[in-house]
Amino acid sequence: MVKEAIREGSDSLADVVDRVLDKGLIINADISISLVGTELLNIKIRAAIASFETAARYGLQFPSGTKLDLPAWQDAVAEKDACPQCEKRMSKAELLEKGCPWCGFQAARPILPVPKGNK
Repeated sequence: MVKEAIREGSDSLADVVDRVLDKGLIINADISISLVGTELLNIKIRAAIASFETAARYGLQFPSGTKLDLPAWQDAVAEKDACPQCEKRMSKAELLEKGCPWCGFQAARPILPVPKGNK
């Protein structure tokens, strides 16, 4: 997906970074240099690049000392949805109740029947 975005040239660098953080990127490499059967150098690389929301969704472990009870963390793990117009991600409940603060999208609401005595 990132390769497609770079090839098309229509997305800015910010869009590509947003997609990488949204989907996540994992680098897993083992590099070993040996000479005549003797291992000279062994490097193991394990790296993950993702937003906290994506990391929580896939169950990645966080460094020790990460305070998971902070309001910002609770907001990050809340169920999110993308706005149908501008595709910004926000809390699903907030999107349905208040609408999108970026583009002004309002979710369709049912029309309630007027009680017969209040015409």
